[in-house]
Amino acid sequence: MPDRPPHPGAAQPPFPPFPELPRPVPVRVVVADDNPVVRAGLTALLSGREDITVVAEAADGREAYEAALRHRPDVVLLDVRMPVVDGLSALPHLVRIARVVMLTYSHESEIVQEALRRGAGGYLVHGEFSVEELASAVRDITRGRAHFTPAAATAVLAHIQSDATAHRETDATPLFPLTSSKPLSQLQPNMGQSSSEHRARQHRAGFPLSAREAEIMDLIASGMNNQQIAATCFISEKTVKNHINRIFAKLHSSSRSEAAAKWLGTAVTS
Repeated sequence: MPDRPPHPGAAQPPFPPFPELPRPVPVRVVVADDNPVVRAGLTALLSGREDITVVAEAADGREAYEAALRHRPDVVLLDVRMPVVDGLSALPHLVRIARVVMLTYSHESEIVQEALRRGAGGYLVHGEFSVEELASAVRDITRGRAHFTPAAATAVLAHIQSDATAHRETDATPLFPLTSSKPLSQLQPNMGQSSSEHRARQHRAGFPLSAREAEIMDLIASGMNNQQIAATCFISEKTVKNHINRIFAKLHSSSRSEAAAKWLGTAVTS
């Protein structure tokens, strides 16, 4: 039997019932850390929230990249020091897929600056944030809001002040130049080497190598073998060998040591 319309004299509710709003889509997160206890702890902390879900965990940079390709997360929480492929080496590849926040015990100034150069949207040092602050950082990074804990913020400020001083004195290059492609093992703690690094970049610019070939030549010069280079660059060893053959031809070199000497400017010229 159809419902009868309310009697004209019957009391009516002052407002229609408020429609139930849809729940927000949770922020999808990949947690990358080589310590299984840290991974499990972060996953437990974040997964207990309605608006955040951990879709995958990873023990190194390569696993983080593969998980990001598979799950397409909104945010990757990335440790710096990991085996196989470290966080800084994986970072340029990950930022093409998702926003990345470094979440690590490493608070060295040069590491923080390099992470920013490579595209990190925030830098959190363990022991300097609460659970709520971590959750806020994960939410905010999806809106393009950077987050830094005190040690990381101090490193950024020190770099800005140092660069501003150098700019006034020597008309230095702009802040955070996007030129570095060195792996973590090659980072130097001595901040006074900027002029020598600039001369090295000028020297290497004289060789007709592509950007990928220059990256691989840097890794060769650092002492990496083909397997390590393949893992760092996310390519096969066969592809590495093809690149090396072209590099040797362009540098007129017949060995890794000869090519490295020319690349680093230490070769003896006749």
